[in-house]
Amino acid sequence: MTGDTAEVERHGEPAVLIRTFGWMMLAVLAAFLIANVLNLRAGFGGVLTGDPVIILIYAVCCGLGLFYVFRDRNVSLRYDSSLIHGFNVYLIRAAFWAVFLTGMADIIIAFMRTEGLLDTFFSDHLVTQLGRPLFVGAYVHFPMVLIGLVLAFFTRTLGFTWLALLIVGAELLIVLSRFVFSYEQAFMSDLVRYWYAALFLFSSAYTLFDEGHVRVDVFYAGLRDKTKGYVNGIGTILLGLTTCWVIIVIGFNGKSAIINGPVMNVEVSQSGSVGLYIKYQMAAFLGVFAITMLIQFVSYLFEAFADYREEPGKRVVSSVAH
Repeated sequence: MTGDTAEVERHGEPAVLIRTFGWMMLAVLAAFLIANVLNLRAGFGGVLTGDPVIILIYAVCCGLGLFYVFRDRNVSLRYDSSLIHGFNVYLIRAAFWAVFLTGMADIIIAFMRTEGLLDTFFSDHLVTQLGRPLFVGAYVHFPMVLIGLVLAFFTRTLGFTWLALLIVGAELLIVLSRFVFSYEQAFMSDLVRYWYAALFLFSSAYTLFDEGHVRVDVFYAGLRDKTKGYVNGIGTILLGLTTCWVIIVIGFNGKSAIINGPVMNVEVSQSGSVGLYIKYQMAAFLGVFAITMLIQFVSYLFEAFADYREEPGKRVVSSVAH
């Protein structure tokens, strides 16, 4: 079995305890994110408070997770791992589409705004609105994100290669415009930084799936698959999941948190009106990174313990970084 498209047997030896732990991780994550949105948009209590509505959300999400686990106790760890990974791939694919579309839309607006071309095509009222970050975030960026979610349903590529190519092309355009035409604007560098951040933070979860993260070890490479599974499973719980939760809790806990604050205020760079209005999204990238990594770590946890239990169907990774 290779890659992420291979068929996985649905049923296998029961693993209720580890499946319950993993699905509870995802259930609490879902409840936390829903509570965060309600806190920011509807004024409910914070995600870690005793607000009855928030408690109900946690109860419902955890109940759904338990229902899935105990509805069929014989679902294999590898099947659950593949299912979770497939959903995570969709999120990553949607994120790549969103940053591509948002970057292209924003750089067109920024170019027209900088060169005074907006008046030619739009009314005075709309020109004024396009100079307000809150308006651009709500009526330009947010629709691009929704379109990205839709396009992710109909495409299969994750976009890593294409985004890297776009970054190279954007850098080349900066060099040519600077040294050949003596033209350079802040929005050009903003776009490169925006796409760079997306490339590295969004691809991290899939890199974990593909065993692409660099391991610095002395003993791991020589261990048996069973022992490797045990080490990966314990490491995921003690290091991977805990790190992701620290980022999520600190980043989303409250309206002034390090992720919530910039997003709610639609923060822009110091370049202001001559740059892109996407700085707030780069703060959100850290949240996307932590969320997709946590989801992938749960998938990785299931696969690791399947290896420890020496279950059939072990995935063969085509290339491993050393």
